[in-house]
Amino acid sequence: MLAAARSAQRAQNIVAEAKPANGLSEAAIMVAVRVRPFSSKEQEMLAKPPTSQFGPTARNFMNYSEPADDAPKGAVIRKVVHTIDEHVLVFDPPDESDPGRRATVGASNKRHKDIRFVFDRVYGEEASQRDLYEGTTRGLLDSVMSGYNATVFAYGATGCGKTYTISGCPEDPGVIFLTMQELFERVANEDDKTVEITLSYLEVYNETIRDLLVDNPAQVVPLALRDDAKQTVTVVGLSEHVPKDVDEIMSLMVRGNANRTMSPTEANAVSSRSHAVLQVHVRQKPRAGGLQTDVTSATLSIIDLAGSERATVTRNNGARMREGANINRSLLALANCINALCDQKTKRHIPYRDSKLTRLLKFSLGGNCRTVMITCVSPASTYFEETHNTLKYANRAKNIKTTVARNTKSTQVHLAQYQGKIREQ
Repeated sequence: MLAAARSAQRAQNIVAEAKPANGLSEAAIMVAVRVRPFSSKEQEMLAKPPTSQFGPTARNFMNYSEPADDAPKGAVIRKVVHTIDEHVLVFDPPDESDPGRRATVGASNKRHKDIRFVFDRVYGEEASQRDLYEGTTRGLLDSVMSGYNATVFAYGATGCGKTYTISGCPEDPGVIFLTMQELFERVANEDDKTVEITLSYLEVYNETIRDLLVDNPAQVVPLALRDDAKQTVTVVGLSEHVPKDVDEIMSLMVRGNANRTMSPTEANAVSSRSHAVLQVHVRQKPRAGGLQTDVTSATLSIIDLAGSERATVTRNNGARMREGANINRSLLALANCINALCDQKTKRHIPYRDSKLTRLLKFSLGGNCRTVMITCVSPASTYFEETHNTLKYANRAKNIKTTVARNTKSTQVHLAQYQGKIREQ
């Protein structure tokens, strides 16, 4: 398993870079893959396991179950993603035990691809939200508390579990809650520093940026993107909030998600029709600062991308079809940026300005930021083409390098302010 050994070494290198020295350093994007479980509808359509005189074969006994009696006739699906270990998965492996198996939904009668992919981390269907958080996002908090920007984003086709991974549910919270919970625990233990936390929450819907935390959603107005003097991208007019604890953050998330554009489709009953971006700004300064104080700032971005979709699968029309076209257009722009960033030899132009999404992700993909990409895929053959394309782009994203630097600014305190500080002590 040479490939797995190389991936393990790469993962160790990424973890080792979690606390870099001052100055510039280079870091690779960490790419993790999460395979969601079969849905109840898919369970009813799973292919019957091949049997022999000894009963179901050992290989298929754990993967398949008897299809339900009322399952649609001829609509049989199979498992096309098999996890080997925590770094390796196989897409569309052949099933030697059943050579006469009929063609299944989504496979288009093609030969088995049998492709082995190696990633920094692979999470199977049994992986919990806590497992995924511990292996992907938790290490980014070390970077944020040290003054380095960080981004985690979920990528994949519609109905593959991106929103569940990022937001979760009250019984099984996702990346946002687990990250904010630990962030506030770390802030509470900072005795020698003053830490300020602010956050904003927006969505990109049909190439329009909207604030999800406005008081009156009916009066929401489109927001503009601007490049400031520091060569960073800012959203003009976006509201910022100062949460006191993790419970206040979650109430803001509930409010924001209620304002987010969501509609049912054939592929997903609660399909997100927009890209959601949560930005948490952390500013730190010493409590006992002198005339010159070093202020450290960092931004943690948590992004839930809308899923790519095919109209033939989602069966959308009208407004839903236009939404799907805009989602696919922005994701295509993202894929083009990933392709250009991976092509280091030709120094290609990076087309960040092709969409609002890629402009927002500019520094997460190729700038001053440590980035984790959580790729969500379905194991069902109904998502055959979507899963294959998603895994290919995730595999390319491993080659992207970002240059990170600590965000520290020295501020001079005026003498009159210094006297005021003495009186406050």
